[in-house]
Amino acid sequence: MNHVDIKAIAQKPEEYFDKKVTVCGWIKSYRDSKNMAFIALNDGTTLNHLQVVIDKNVLTEIPEGATRVGSSVKIEGTAVKSFNQNQAIEVNAQSITLLGDCPLDYPIQKAKTSLDYLRTLPHLRVRTNTFNAIFRVRSKLSFAIHRYFQERGYLYVHTPIITGSDCEGAGKIFKVTTIGYDAKYKSEAEYNADDFFGQSAGLTVSGQLEGEVMALAFGKIYTFGPTFRAENSNTTRHAAEFWQIEPEVAFAEIDDIIAIATEFIKYIIKAVLDECPDEIAFLERFYEKGLRAKLHKVVDDEFVKVDYTEAIDILKKSGKKFVYPVEWGNDLQTEHERYLTDEVYNKPVFVVNYPKEQKSFYMKQNPDGKTVAATDLLVPGVGEIIGCSEREADYNKLMQAIKDRGMKMSDYDNYMDLRKFGSVPHSGFGLGLERILMYATGMGNIRDTIIFPRAKGELR
Repeated sequence: MNHVDIKAIAQKPEEYFDKKVTVCGWIKSYRDSKNMAFIALNDGTTLNHLQVVIDKNVLTEIPEGATRVGSSVKIEGTAVKSFNQNQAIEVNAQSITLLGDCPLDYPIQKAKTSLDYLRTLPHLRVRTNTFNAIFRVRSKLSFAIHRYFQERGYLYVHTPIITGSDCEGAGKIFKVTTIGYDAKYKSEAEYNADDFFGQSAGLTVSGQLEGEVMALAFGKIYTFGPTFRAENSNTTRHAAEFWQIEPEVAFAEIDDIIAIATEFIKYIIKAVLDECPDEIAFLERFYEKGLRAKLHKVVDDEFVKVDYTEAIDILKKSGKKFVYPVEWGNDLQTEHERYLTDEVYNKPVFVVNYPKEQKSFYMKQNPDGKTVAATDLLVPGVGEIIGCSEREADYNKLMQAIKDRGMKMSDYDNYMDLRKFGSVPHSGFGLGLERILMYATGMGNIRDTIIFPRAKGELR
């Protein structure tokens, strides 16, 4: 269908003044009066709507349905300079063709519809201004992530989605099987032996282990793909399926990867500010006051680095009553993270050197024997968005860590070989795309950053 994108008209309005144009889109609003009518039209190419002016003395017949919110239309007319200070251009309609009617029971009628309600309509909510903005930011953010790594010589790799090992060693994986329940099997081993792969298989929780394989051949790599965690959690920050960015860098120790993570976060946040000004302005207006200032602060400020032991001491001396107890050896909860970022430092914070029992088996053990060279990046308003560590390069220490956690050694034979044949210091981090998108858009629920969110009891 020959037509011009609304974005093209909005970007260079002067090129279309007094010219015939054909535009297509969905009706976002229809205002009527005795002699004139106005359509706000959007075709998905931009957050902003195009105003179409209908002079009823010129256009005497309007197709039934072409005045209803949600209907799709093709409009031919003349583009003219707008007298409205909020827009540069509008179209005087000369003909309107109804492409797709939308009945009066269209469930997204009101300008302000709650996010809770819209989550029940994931197939339609993307047509609202809110989700137009969110998913446009998601697209730009994703591209900026690729651009950052590609500009710096990282190799983009695709790691398996189906895996035979649990990267985190926590057992929270989705099982993959072709058999289903069958009472004829007397044991799990017998069941697995008869299954498709002849062993237990699951959806990946991380591409890190395979990423390390590639980093120890190519030096600098990154993965960017879907990961899955079968956590029985129904919080606003957890999803069962999410996209994760995981760079892995050879010849890099913990301070090196912290520097990379800092540069990376600043780069992608700046990209959002530079490339999504309309979307950020909209989200700031309706969802998080001060959003732009918050994001600029990330780009402009130095990040803080604090030792886990010092962070525990700060929390204990705060005089604040926390729901979860603060003791050395306990994991930092969101309330603890938010206190550090929002009240103590008011900027992103790297907490480093966590107790080894808290963290995954593959993290490098520090000389004190109690902590590991691991860090989480905490940001105001959200908490943790990056998990980062130097990997254990010592064969014997890594083998003991696997044994101590009761993990199946044979699942990690290839991984152990990396420590046997030319091991080097190497580090990496994981960043959930939806977590950083929550931060960049001011959304308070991770389900509002994914087209079809997957969570406990939720599979639409």
